[in-house]
Amino acid sequence: MKILHTADWHIGKKLDNFSRLEEQREVLEEISTIAEEQNVDAVIVAGDLFDNFNPSAEATELLYTTLHRLAANGKRAVIAIAGNHDSPERIQVPEALAKVCGIIFIGFPNTEITPFKTPGGVTITKTSPGFFELQLPNSPFPLRIIHTPYANEQRLKTFLGIDKPEDSLRTYLQNHWHQIASQHLDSNGFNLLVTHLFVMKEGGEKPEEPEDERPILHIGGAQAIYSNNFPDEVHYVALGHLHRYQVVDTLPAPVVYASSPLAYSFSEADQKKYVVLLEATAGALLNYNKMELKAGKVLKRVRFSEVQQSIDWLVENQNCLVELTIEADSFLEAADKKRILEAHAGIIQIIPQIKKLETADEPNQVDLSLGIDKLFQEYFKSQRKGQTPSDGLMEVLKEVLGTDIE
Repeated sequence: MKILHTADWHIGKKLDNFSRLEEQREVLEEISTIAEEQNVDAVIVAGDLFDNFNPSAEATELLYTTLHRLAANGKRAVIAIAGNHDSPERIQVPEALAKVCGIIFIGFPNTEITPFKTPGGVTITKTSPGFFELQLPNSPFPLRIIHTPYANEQRLKTFLGIDKPEDSLRTYLQNHWHQIASQHLDSNGFNLLVTHLFVMKEGGEKPEEPEDERPILHIGGAQAIYSNNFPDEVHYVALGHLHRYQVVDTLPAPVVYASSPLAYSFSEADQKKYVVLLEATAGALLNYNKMELKAGKVLKRVRFSEVQQSIDWLVENQNCLVELTIEADSFLEAADKKRILEAHAGIIQIIPQIKKLETADEPNQVDLSLGIDKLFQEYFKSQRKGQTPSDGLMEVLKEVLGTDIE
C-alpha cells in the first residue's frame, strides 16, 4: 500500500496583498502528478485546506477539482480533515457528493463516517466516532484511520464533552485514541492516525510555528499534545499545522509534519517544501520518504546597505517573493524606492532601517535667530539621534514654505 501525506494547503492565502492562487494551482498540480506517478492508494490531507472560514469561489473550485483528480473517479481514497483555518461546517457540506468520488471530508472531532462503496472499489468496512476502516481496490489488507480534526475550546466542549479542556485535553485525547486502538487496531491492517494539532516530544525542544499560526499555540489552553500520547498500535501519525517538514518523534511510530506546499510567511523564507510518501504492509510501515516540491516561489529575506546593491540582486533573482531591508543613514528617497520597485515584481515589503548615529547632547537653548531651515534641521537631528534630514525632505520643506533653501 502507498499513501501520500500532505497538509496545510491554505488555498486562497495571500502574502500581504499578493495572491498565491496561481502558485497554489501549480503546486497542487505537482502533488496530483506525484500521486499518479507513484500510483498511491490513498491521500491524506491533514488540515488547513483553506486559509479562512469564507474562501472565495476560485479557492473552493481549486480544492474540489484537485481532490476530485486525486480520487481518480473513486479508485483512490482521499481523506481531508479540517484545520484551525477551516470552517468545519463548510468542510463537511459536500460530504454526500464527495463520497461517491472516494473523498472523505471530516470537519468535527468525533465525526462518524457513514459506510459507503465507490464505483472504483473504495469501501468503508467499519466505522465509529473518530475512526473508520477502508478497503482499497489494490490492497489485500485494510487501512485503518483514527482522525482528529482541529479542536478549539468550544468544539471540545460540544463534540468531546470536555468541561475543562485546558486541564484535560491531553488526557482525553490519549484515552480516546487508546480506546479506539484497543477496539479496532491490530497487525492485520495498516494503522494511521491523522490530526491537526500542535504536537511535540515531551521534554523536547518546542517546534517553531509559522507567524500566522502563533496565535493558536494554546489549543483549548493546552500548550501541546505529546508524541507519547499516541497509542502503540499506530504505525504512522500524519500531522498538519506546522509548515516545516519535521519528524517530531519516531516512537510509538513516526510522528511527521509533512510541511505546507508553499512558504506562506517570511518566517518560512528559504524553506524547502515536501509531501511524504509512505509504503506499508499489514502490521508495519516499510518506509516513508519526503519528496521535495518544486512549484511556487521561494520567499527571501534580504538586507543591503546600498540601494544599487539591492537593485543588482533583485534583477538577478526574479523568481522569488522578497522582504527587503535597506540600511541607510537617511530615509529612502522616493526616486530610489521607485527604482527598487521597478527592478522586481515580487517585492512584498521594503523595510527602511535607519542607522543609529552618535549624537551630542541636546542643546539647552534654541537659537531663534537661525533660519527656518536650520531650525528644522536641528529639530530633526534632536528627534532622530543626530541623523540629518535628506535632500528630498528638505525639498519638501522648501515646497511647503514656498521659498528657496540654501
